[in-house]
Amino acid sequence: MAAGLARLRSVLPARDDLAAMGRRPRRDLLAGLTVAIVALPLALGFGISSGLGAEAGLATAVVAGALAAVFGGSGLQVSGPTGAMTVVLVPIVHEHGASGVLTVGLLAGVMLVGLALARAGRYMALVPAPVVEGFTLGIACVIGLQQIPAALGVPTPEGDQVVAVAWQAVLDFLAEPQWQAVAIAAGVAVLMLAGGRWRPTVPFSLIAVVAATLTAELAGLDAARIGELPAGLPAPSLAFLDVSALGSLLAPAVAVAALAALESLLSAAVADGMSVSHRHDPDRELFGQGLANLAAPLFGGVPATGAIARTAVNVRSGAQSRLAALAHAAILTVIVFTAAGLVARIPLAALAGVLLATAIRMVEVGAVKAMVRSTRGDAVVLVLTAVATLALDLVQAVILGLIAAGALALRAIARNVRLDTVPLRPDLPEDHTEAEHELLAEHIVAYRLDGPLFFAAAHRFLLELSEVAHVAVVILRMSRVTTIDASGALVLGDAIDRLQRRGITVYVSGIRDGHHQPLRALGVIARLDAAGQVFATTPEAIAAARERLNHTGLLPAGEP
Repeated sequence: MAAGLARLRSVLPARDDLAAMGRRPRRDLLAGLTVAIVALPLALGFGISSGLGAEAGLATAVVAGALAAVFGGSGLQVSGPTGAMTVVLVPIVHEHGASGVLTVGLLAGVMLVGLALARAGRYMALVPAPVVEGFTLGIACVIGLQQIPAALGVPTPEGDQVVAVAWQAVLDFLAEPQWQAVAIAAGVAVLMLAGGRWRPTVPFSLIAVVAATLTAELAGLDAARIGELPAGLPAPSLAFLDVSALGSLLAPAVAVAALAALESLLSAAVADGMSVSHRHDPDRELFGQGLANLAAPLFGGVPATGAIARTAVNVRSGAQSRLAALAHAAILTVIVFTAAGLVARIPLAALAGVLLATAIRMVEVGAVKAMVRSTRGDAVVLVLTAVATLALDLVQAVILGLIAAGALALRAIARNVRLDTVPLRPDLPEDHTEAEHELLAEHIVAYRLDGPLFFAAAHRFLLELSEVAHVAVVILRMSRVTTIDASGALVLGDAIDRLQRRGITVYVSGIRDGHHQPLRALGVIARLDAAGQVFATTPEAIAAARERLNHTGLLPAGEP
């Protein structure tokens, strides 16, 4: 009971969070305002894409955004509906309808809270840096390509592949150019990039959007606008919940929870990388996302995650604490009720320019170059993850990146496993004659195994050891074996059997305590142990080998 309460307290907000919100409130409020302007059309668009309508996206941005800001583990993260989550939700809508999506959100929220209390967030630290960097690069490309239709002033073409959609938008633009949209998007992006270099603390994204809107109004430009907004949020309700469908919705809920955890924790890690000293708490982040997904469906919202694009805007706009994300949710609420008409006049091309600049600034060119130059394996993992993020989706990209990183790591570890011949002289008494040393060297060979003896290195080990010839005794020194699995144990046993079939006696020394279990369970050293050929130290093994050579007459008996 006490342990459970301690875990619950560990994921709840602390006093330091409140103190941080009061340090630089002006910068946080400006950042929150900037993010709210960027988040508004995204929330509406993702709500429509999910199949539940613009109101669902807006409810998610407000409710989930506020709860994740207060209870989440990142002070810079901004949460809400995302494109990756929309891809997962569409088939659920088709199969189970709107009530299925809302129920899945509730179930996913419960799962995320459970993961947080189980402290599963810490395993995110195991994701290699090239995977995170490649994911960030891929997401930046996706965000940039998604803005092409709006930046060119053409309707967004049908399709799921972002590259194909962007290419079709270019073709549509060439058929009927809309230079006004291009000018607006380019102007906003250039002002943000140039202004950010000149005065990083000034919210140039907000200035650029306001300037673009005023210019479009005064010049009478025929630019596409955001359009009419919904008039408020629905009242909370559980009317959508269908208990009889919980069983069939469990598997989709697991997928939604996995994506929410993965995207949120990766987004939080990206935010850490974009800031100077900020570090997120992964378990608290899962807890905050769990509460957000529990509450959002009550207001008709879709499942939410940490949103990389909005988080990047938040960080780049100078956010210092979770007050910025909380302000973003509050400002969205105020906008819905009081300024819907004004927001409806913002050109979509201006918001496209904001996200184009954000995508460019998400990529830390120096970090990417350094990682590519680090090792060939790191470069492969980074590029593979980035391309998969662009061509497939977030979950598949990260899985592919992890598989590639794991395979390359195993390959590197396997290459570091060594089977070295070691001299016997340091292990022999000093009173042995030079002639006796030479005779021993002719009949005894000692091998020292360094590193892990596991499946990835076992085959090479077998080949090397099988090449031993023209000796009477082989001593295997295993004190430096760091780990051994079933494959390594079986290959070791096979190598010992091959040597013995050739008439070579095998002694084993220095087996670590933790390694006896797999060797004995698989019967690798049972016969050797029974025959007295397993020793705690190498000198004992050499003494036994010398005694055997004396007994067979290969070595003259030494002085007592």
